[in-house]
Amino acid sequence: MLKQSLSLKQLQKLSPQQIQLMKLLQIPSANLEQRIKEELEVNPALEEGMGEGEELSIDVNTTESTEENHDLNESDNSGDDDIHQEEEIEKESKDDEINIDEYLDGDDVADYKTKDSNDYNPDDEEKNRTLPIPIEVTFHEQVISQLGLLDMDDREYLIAEQIIGSMDDDGYLRREVDAIVDDLSFSSNISTNEEEVESLLLKIQAFEPAGIGARDLRECLLLQLRRKEKNLIINIAILIIEKHFEAFTKKHYDRLSKDLEVEDHLLKKAVTEILHLNPKPGGTVDTTSKFYTYIIPDFIINNINDELLLSLNSLNAPELRVSNDFKDMLKSYKNSKDKSQKDALVFIKQKLDSAKWFIDAIKQRQQTMLSTMESIMIKQRKFFLSGDESDLKPMILKDIAERTGYDISTISRVANSKYVQTEFGTFLLKYFFSEALATNSGEEVSTREVKKILSDMITNESKKRPLSDEQLTTALVEKGYNIARRTVAKYREQLNLPVARLRKEM
Repeated sequence: MLKQSLSLKQLQKLSPQQIQLMKLLQIPSANLEQRIKEELEVNPALEEGMGEGEELSIDVNTTESTEENHDLNESDNSGDDDIHQEEEIEKESKDDEINIDEYLDGDDVADYKTKDSNDYNPDDEEKNRTLPIPIEVTFHEQVISQLGLLDMDDREYLIAEQIIGSMDDDGYLRREVDAIVDDLSFSSNISTNEEEVESLLLKIQAFEPAGIGARDLRECLLLQLRRKEKNLIINIAILIIEKHFEAFTKKHYDRLSKDLEVEDHLLKKAVTEILHLNPKPGGTVDTTSKFYTYIIPDFIINNINDELLLSLNSLNAPELRVSNDFKDMLKSYKNSKDKSQKDALVFIKQKLDSAKWFIDAIKQRQQTMLSTMESIMIKQRKFFLSGDESDLKPMILKDIAERTGYDISTISRVANSKYVQTEFGTFLLKYFFSEALATNSGEEVSTREVKKILSDMITNESKKRPLSDEQLTTALVEKGYNIARRTVAKYREQLNLPVARLRKEM
């Protein structure tokens, strides 16, 4: 049964400018150049460079746009951002009254300049434009290159190549031998058996680096130990891995000493020898198959006589302006009486609006990022001066939102995937955000401060008798931190520190 009714709803709709700004805020400086190049390719009204002479003037209402930016929030229609933006542009472009004069009047330049003109040096224009990428040999290529040292025919070479290709990046052969036999039969039409594959695997296990081709950690350690020059310590180490591997992994040293009937100092040397082995032999080879992460900081903070100077890293961002050619075309259309050219005029106006919005969004991105980072710098000033993690104050997104006047979602976009370079290293912006923990005196401290103290306590503990989580909790409570044992265990796991039993040493 159909039924009609009236209802009142409050919906939030983001303007095209807000949508564009939200997308740009999420882009780190390392990817901004690529985003600008994409816009330059699709919009002929936008061009790179700061030319001289009279240029097209577009009235950019910075104040209004900034206020819109303060109201950025999450929206359910964010998935249709591009559609809404195109609809707004098309709607505006198809108005019957097209005022060309507003694009031609005035002397202001619609551009975006990433560098201070006083500091601009033409010789530095291409400086830091590209990142050098090292050319290296992969782990698998290095191992395959050693096959030439063996005396084998083409068929055996293909089998050995299949074995090496079945290894993971750590150098382990995780695939079963019978599965490799099937792979060779189906993919290369090579008939072989498990004995032949095992025989070739033994030859490959003699390659460098030591330990490759192992099926598990135990075999990997044995392959490395058996290559060493034999002596009493090495023999004890081999015996530990062969016969008492489980007791060794659980650090039951008393049981090992009793079962092996060796003195403690000899057992300690053997254990030390094992601990110096490489559990991931394939990882010793620099491989281009792994993802290299080159961190380009978005912000730079310099400490000059205890005065913090903040700057936005814009080395890779080209300078933008609206094309002079489009201004000349508008002038020609203005003087023309041919109404059939209206479609071309609508197209030009649409591209000019798009260029104006993009330049304005870039400006707002710069302003928003600097304002946000400045608030973080003021809040964490003590850390930026000392570099001591214990000087970090509790800080959440809401704190910075209240300082800047931006919405929490805007602060989240700025903090996401952005880095700041300081004299103490380069940090992810999220590093400075942490919850508060109350002390016995009622003072609030950052959870990072507690983690730093916890890490120092574990570092300085006696490795023969490491502190349990209960003992760590008691020590922290004595220092004035009101914390529960389960919280200590959670922080210890976040610091990638094992339990007391696994931290024990001889």
